Amino acid sequence: MTDAERRLWSAIRGKQLADVKFRRQAPIGPYIVDFVSFQCKLVIELDGGQHSERVQYDRQRTEWLSLQGFEVLRYWNHQVFEDLDAIVEQIWRKVNDRSPLPNPPHQGEGTGI
Repeated sequence: MTDAERRLWSAIRGKQLADVKFRRQAPIGPYIVDFVSFQCKLVIELDGGQHSERVQYDRQRTEWLSLQGFEVLRYWNHQVFEDLDAIVEQIWRKVNDRSPLPNPPHQGEGTGI
């Protein structure tokens, strides 16, 4: 892992965000993604300076992952060092948007009615 990946991993590992598990360096089809929550179908990718040389490859990869139902969030390595809190907040919001919610109780069930 890069320094940026280690820093982000320390903020999202161990179900720290809404009790959602993330995996690092996880294979999905022909790709290995930086971080993924299979529960939320959310992929997080960190890009360094080499990204400018791989724009087309990353675009195809993101399209393929999207077709599989994953949402892909991309951040630059320097963003992780400059504004980790904002990144974690954005990830937290996506996790909450994409987390399967428990079924609400039916009328009369668990409501004391």
